[in-house]
Amino acid sequence: MRDWSGKRYWLVGASEGLGAALAQKMSRAGAELVLSARSEDKLDALAADLPGRSEVRTCDVSDSASVRAAAEAIGRIDGMVFLAGVYWPLKAQEWNPDKVEAMIDVNLTGAARCVGAVIGDMVERDAGHIVLTGSLSGFRGLPGATGYCASKAGIIGMAEAMYADLRTTGVQVQIANPGFIKTRLTDKNDFDMPFLMEPEEAAQHMFELMSGDDFKKSFPTVFSWLFRGGQFLPDALWYPIFARKG
Repeated sequence: MRDWSGKRYWLVGASEGLGAALAQKMSRAGAELVLSARSEDKLDALAADLPGRSEVRTCDVSDSASVRAAAEAIGRIDGMVFLAGVYWPLKAQEWNPDKVEAMIDVNLTGAARCVGAVIGDMVERDAGHIVLTGSLSGFRGLPGATGYCASKAGIIGMAEAMYADLRTTGVQVQIANPGFIKTRLTDKNDFDMPFLMEPEEAAQHMFELMSGDDFKKSFPTVFSWLFRGGQFLPDALWYPIFARKG
């Protein structure tokens, strides 16, 4: 188990939902947190509610200059957790360029910006911890999730490639792949969401992953079997089951 006492972690996307719930767990475990998102008011409220030491540093992950400035101001850290994300349910027939591009730019390219801002120092020191947030939706294409599936498949692939390169070094890479979490993002969905988790439940899964040595965790476990197993199903079986008509 990881000793969190005194460890300094940068949480990107910490203002609400999973990020805020994870901040609470890490703070109670003794970690010192740097909280980032675009909303300073929400970050300030979260910082005031945490039991341990924290600081607020606003950051827009869609802006490279903003990410670099935040990283420079923060300085040396022991770990970075990327939790930022945007989502709109969109079928291909309803393609919205602004929303599709925003999902990829924030969820995937935003993660790459943040990794790029910290990984050089970690590699040089041969010490560090990078945690990315994927999704069960990144395992295989789903209806009404054109931009979101693409962004999460991309971040899973990025994490896997990073792990392949760094797994025998002092820089630990991990990825959490949650299912549905009750947030303002999933409130946009007009369909049933099996195994819907509260942010605190999802944060516990993620914290358990981060406290150990495993590379990835997909949860809820039973629900994840459907998506991981679906990677091996032929198209003729997968799409009639999951793809809605029209």
